[in-house]
Amino acid sequence: MKRDQEKKISLQKKIRKQFVQNGQIPWSEGYNAFKEESIIKSISNESLLSELSLNRVPTNFGYRLDERIIEYPWIFSNLKKEPTLFLDAGSTFNFKYILDHNYISIKKKYIYTYYPERKSYNDKKISYIYGDLRELPFKNEFFEEIVCQSTIEHIDMDNSIYGYDLESSIAKTANKSYEYLKVINELIRVLKPNGQLLLTFPYGKFENHGFFQQLDSEMVEKITDIMTGSGIYDIIFYKYLPNGWTIASKEDCNESESFNPHTQIGKRNDYAAHSRAICCLKFIKK
Repeated sequence: MKRDQEKKISLQKKIRKQFVQNGQIPWSEGYNAFKEESIIKSISNESLLSELSLNRVPTNFGYRLDERIIEYPWIFSNLKKEPTLFLDAGSTFNFKYILDHNYISIKKKYIYTYYPERKSYNDKKISYIYGDLRELPFKNEFFEEIVCQSTIEHIDMDNSIYGYDLESSIAKTANKSYEYLKVINELIRVLKPNGQLLLTFPYGKFENHGFFQQLDSEMVEKITDIMTGSGIYDIIFYKYLPNGWTIASKEDCNESESFNPHTQIGKRNDYAAHSRAICCLKFIKK
């Protein structure tokens, strides 16, 4: 068993090295392994997390990697460093290297998603619950901390790419769906007073890519209108540039376009792997 594990680690290292030597082309062989290693390093780097908490990003950070490389450390830089009743709304934390992190391992964790995934970590005493985020089966003011990472953009979209049979209410055209606002209301409903919600999603020009929609300024304002009536929030935008991710103003991100790796729509010569801008919201309930 130990020898098999050593072989696997050696192979992963070789794949990552090959990815770098081949120019770090997004989605080429080794991309996912390199991205995972980069995420692990970033969320384990206390100095980096401190910098992010001060709204600073190192030069060339996340070079040719998709938005997960900035979303995870931003979230970790804002997590409460104490045991909390914690909800992962969308199951983006269902990875061993995330669940084993000392910020997460101390929390009482619920993972809520539409359908069971290939891996579950019942040995870590996680409560897996399945259903639609628009109708959460939790009582009011239940959770102390909620993370919803790059999930609301998939609400009411064609999720067959993930094996789900949820039907969208909108055509695969330029139409917008506002069903994501039901999720925002539900997440706020189940959040305790003084509890926090950490929310991220792709931002820029409105785009309907079938399986996700990119939110624009008008759609974000509908979120902040809800939050203003329920608590206080901080908002920050990150933008992808050819040399990596950086903090940017909302105005600088308004015209950003995503690259859809499944259809190749939005491909440019900047080697963006997916979103070119994201919005990160930290909400504290009154």
